[in-house]
Amino acid sequence: MWNLKIHRERKMKYKKRNGDFGFTLLEVMVSIAIIAIALMAVLGSQSQGSSLANESKFNTTAAFLAQSKMAEMEIRSLNDLGADSGDFGENFPGYAWEVTVQGLALEDLSMVSEKVKQIDVKVSLGKVPQRQFKLRIYRFFPAET
Repeated sequence: MWNLKIHRERKMKYKKRNGDFGFTLLEVMVSIAIIAIALMAVLGSQSQGSSLANESKFNTTAAFLAQSKMAEMEIRSLNDLGADSGDFGENFPGYAWEVTVQGLALEDLSMVSEKVKQIDVKVSLGKVPQRQFKLRIYRFFPAET
């Protein structure tokens, strides 16, 4: 009887001490799952932020390059204006440009329509269709004196 009483007391002390310290396996698994979900959200937003930064960089650079190429087209005379393409050299590696020039048919203004041109500039980065920036102007060439 005495041994049974001592055994019960030791068992109760052990349970109290064991219950006060540590975590169960289920608690650890739940906390790891919560941490994993939080890390996935953080890494996903970081990846998205990086791709948005690259897209913004392309849009800014391409708009600047298209405007500079369009400025070159605006100072040319009618005889010097034509379709052309090329790249922007070492300063902007991977960026290419293409210029197309078309006549504009105006039904009621047939005498003027020969002097109005549609000028399109396309700036692209590589062969990816999402990395293209297009700019269009219409230019009137008055009679040369």
